[in-house]
Amino acid sequence: MSFAFGIGIGTRNQKHEWLEVYYQQPIHDPDSTLVGIVRDNIEGLGEGNAAADADANQLQTLADRLEEAGYADLGALADQASESSLPVVVTLLDTDAEASSTPEVYLKLHLLSHRLVKPHGVNLKGIFPLLPNLAWTNEGAIDLEELPQRQLQARAAGRVLEVKAVDKFPPMTDYVVPKGVRIADTARVRLGAYVGEGTTVMHEGFINFNAGTEGKSMIEGRISAGVVVGQGSDLGGGSSTMGTLSGGGNIIISLGENCLLGANAGIGIPLGDRCTVEAGLYVTAGTKVQVLDDSGEHVQTVKARDLAGQADLLFRRNSETGAVECRTNKTAITLNEELHANN
Repeated sequence: MSFAFGIGIGTRNQKHEWLEVYYQQPIHDPDSTLVGIVRDNIEGLGEGNAAADADANQLQTLADRLEEAGYADLGALADQASESSLPVVVTLLDTDAEASSTPEVYLKLHLLSHRLVKPHGVNLKGIFPLLPNLAWTNEGAIDLEELPQRQLQARAAGRVLEVKAVDKFPPMTDYVVPKGVRIADTARVRLGAYVGEGTTVMHEGFINFNAGTEGKSMIEGRISAGVVVGQGSDLGGGSSTMGTLSGGGNIIISLGENCLLGANAGIGIPLGDRCTVEAGLYVTAGTKVQVLDDSGEHVQTVKARDLAGQADLLFRRNSETGAVECRTNKTAITLNEELHANN
């Protein structure tokens, strides 16, 4: 069994280099029959991982073979792709090896945002050199070297070419809108994010690639790359999670279920279920924490990393001494069901 397959419609620059690819129906773990049909009808797809250009004739033949074999949806997709005015690529990954092309990277990012794999469930090593920094505009992705000429052409034609972002990653919702989510500012959720059903991302919320939520969550803070937030957890306004790209090192940061990260708070350690970090408190791995017993008495002082992954913890700052304290928290966080009722 292979790892992934997709028929993509994308954008190339004037040098014929791939800029981005849209996969409407990515497939995780395609069966051997499907893989055989694709390899037999698309040139350049031998054994191993590959992305091959496909012309209209190849795609129409592929569409017929897929339809005959009972893959009606994929057959319809190949048929529609055969009429595309933009270039089409067929990508087949035998294994989850490190990507070697831009179409391969985009297929892996699509797998995440389509919820076909979870964060850390796909190999994204070495993707940055394969993701060109682009101008994301109201007319699609544009190579930065070609942008001035495109802007001039637009003005001459009486149009304004709006540059919405200059980045390696596009907004997720330009490629896929997962079922049952609310995203107030779509520019703040990157392609490659995993947004669980029932999640609300408010205007200041942010979700990076290879990160996200497992279910109902209220996100008003930052979910950095690699961070996973459990079902029922709440990230307050201005809160932050330390990902591996922003100083977290090799530690994988996560929040368990029913956690609360208060406004302007942050974590640099993984939290277990039902944990709370009070507003304004940033707990990093090296933070000295005074552990309190049930009566509020100081038992010992440890580094926060020694408490990583434990459940039912309340982190707070003593308002008199300024010391960071931790005590057992038996009160689960209950999200406002009314906010999620009409997702």
